[in-house]
Amino acid sequence: MRVLAINPGSTSTKIAVYEDELPVLVTNIRHELAELAHYEKIIDQYDYRKQLILDELLDKGISFEFDAIIGRGGLVKPIKGGVYEVNEALRVDTINAQRAHACNLGSLIAFELAELLPNCRAFIADPVVVDELSDVARISGSPLLPRMAVWHALNQRAVARRYAREHNTHYEDLNLIVCHLGGGVSVGTHAKGKTIDVNNALDGEGPISPERAGTLPTGQLIDLCFSGKYTKEEIKKMIAGSKAGLAAHLNTTDMIQIERAIESGDEHAKLIVDAMIYQIAKAVGAAAVPLYGKVDAILLTGGMARSEYIVPRLIEYVSFLAPISVYPGEDELEALASNALSVLRGEQELLEYK
Repeated sequence: MRVLAINPGSTSTKIAVYEDELPVLVTNIRHELAELAHYEKIIDQYDYRKQLILDELLDKGISFEFDAIIGRGGLVKPIKGGVYEVNEALRVDTINAQRAHACNLGSLIAFELAELLPNCRAFIADPVVVDELSDVARISGSPLLPRMAVWHALNQRAVARRYAREHNTHYEDLNLIVCHLGGGVSVGTHAKGKTIDVNNALDGEGPISPERAGTLPTGQLIDLCFSGKYTKEEIKKMIAGSKAGLAAHLNTTDMIQIERAIESGDEHAKLIVDAMIYQIAKAVGAAAVPLYGKVDAILLTGGMARSEYIVPRLIEYVSFLAPISVYPGEDELEALASNALSVLRGEQELLEYK
């Protein structure tokens, strides 16, 4: 089986070509900000990025022949986890998505390219809007503000399935806590194949992270919003972005640089990173409650899972809960290709977006 995986990001488009499990091409097409500035909206970059993908395949000598093309899913309505065929309903909701993000381009480009080939199918898998929260997990203290799941679904579920394979079992038979440690941190409670609770890692709910403020003191946040000192956009950046989390406290999100500062005796940097680890550990502990403490394993993944400072300290906090496995980094292209292959082989159910 031959699969093309497409993962559009804010300033790049990552693509990979897989022949079964073998990657024959993995590349990152970078986009100059000057080029992107020509487009008023992200959705307008569609034709530009699609053509760059075709040019890259041609330049690398990759024949345009695929059984499936799978794109990173966008910010559509909440759906359950799995692989979806790109249909008209999905395309319409993606084009009209309330939130603009480059990930919205993934399904659209996959569909258009698949249309150029006979018997080629277009998929998405586990977008960030996967929502399988239990009814009680969805309730907040205000009926106007229900909890939402916006998280690293693709990487968390891929890592969970990898762990299951390595232990000769199935994801659907396990109770797992999966912790994605990236620019944002999401901690998911995975119960027998469903993520019944997870924080909204896009809007800042949960632990402090390099680019997220995490859960903030509500009263103080309201006072800040109405202080007249900041615009709405400035407040939003304090919750998620360049003025949030480690970026706000330490003026950088570069963990290598931050850890060097700690090694050099920077006590303030140490305090902030230790606070982040503490909050992540609390979130992992809380994630065990919906499972009544019956946790088969805790899985740590994402870019910060490479950290020799963070990982040992986090393990020290939570190792009493369950065995811990570490999967550094996030290979979203491999996860996309693996999902497409599992559907093509009939190993995973193909879902319909409605």
